[in-house]
Amino acid sequence: MNTAPTPAPDVSIVVPIYNEVENLPDLVERIAQAMSAQPLSFELLAVDDGSRDGSADTLRELAATRPWLRPVFLARNYGQSSALQAGFDRVRGRYVVTLDADLQNEPGDIPLLLERLENDSSVDMVSGWRKDRQDAELSRKLPSRIANRLISSATGVHLHDYGCALKAYRRPIIDRIRLYGELHRFIPSLAKEAGARITEVPVRHHARTRGVSKYGIDRTFRVILDLILIVFFMRYRQRPLHAFGGLGLWLAAPGVLILAWLLLQKVLGEDIGGRPLLLAGVMLVLMGVQMVVAGLIGELLMRIYHEAGGAPQFHAQEYVPDSRVNMPAARDQQAQAATNKIA
Repeated sequence: MNTAPTPAPDVSIVVPIYNEVENLPDLVERIAQAMSAQPLSFELLAVDDGSRDGSADTLRELAATRPWLRPVFLARNYGQSSALQAGFDRVRGRYVVTLDADLQNEPGDIPLLLERLENDSSVDMVSGWRKDRQDAELSRKLPSRIANRLISSATGVHLHDYGCALKAYRRPIIDRIRLYGELHRFIPSLAKEAGARITEVPVRHHARTRGVSKYGIDRTFRVILDLILIVFFMRYRQRPLHAFGGLGLWLAAPGVLILAWLLLQKVLGEDIGGRPLLLAGVMLVLMGVQMVVAGLIGELLMRIYHEAGGAPQFHAQEYVPDSRVNMPAARDQQAQAATNKIA
């Protein structure tokens, strides 16, 4: 006997979970209380990222009496980005909210973010700002402030608090982005690349009372590497030749000048065979040529990726007159030469 599918909720809440068994009952209850105080229907996607403390069993027990709770279990610990993406792949609501499971984020602030999306059609993403953050000053808050300024300056997306997990999005923005590695820290930058208009609102923050933090000082180095990737992705994804080729020209130009000068010296009768400058000139030219070739290969791969049905080259929506919807629900389209030909 086929059961009728449940109607899609208005809001999908995605929470990645890793060894937070002590916090789960309170987390689920406080989310339920927060969402019951506003008119939008909701679902909670609790993504267990390979926990080993009984979190999975607790989620099953909680879901047995809560039809709006949808646990998702990953086979092993893949990391926060993969856990978030697993939830994003399963959302059904027109709004998507994320927050951490450690109860340092305040579930009662979720309606505040949703109200902004409901009432302001010029905003596609609302990012939480832990203005009064309850963490250690030297080990957590100071490095976070430095990272926020560095990321804002490098990406052009100026936020006070990149690390706040409490965020709300319109569904089309989530559908346009993919998280790999540890890119969950840079979701605002990825959202901007997908065309999102972003704002920031202050939210409450609590000190951790149960469980232990999953972060260490080593994340600083990973953030720097991921930042390089994000900057490259935002600026040169569709023109890799400008990145690699530009660097190649900067390397090859002094090499060519060095070799030209040495050639002149050779013509004048000087011995250049044993000069270190000759080796430096040859190496600079070879490295420059290699970088240009890498840029050309990147251009070919980018075109193959887009034209073979990969990510759309751009996101667009058509104007719909007399629309009563805050954000037109137009589908993303990739421009293809075959469909743009005039009959």
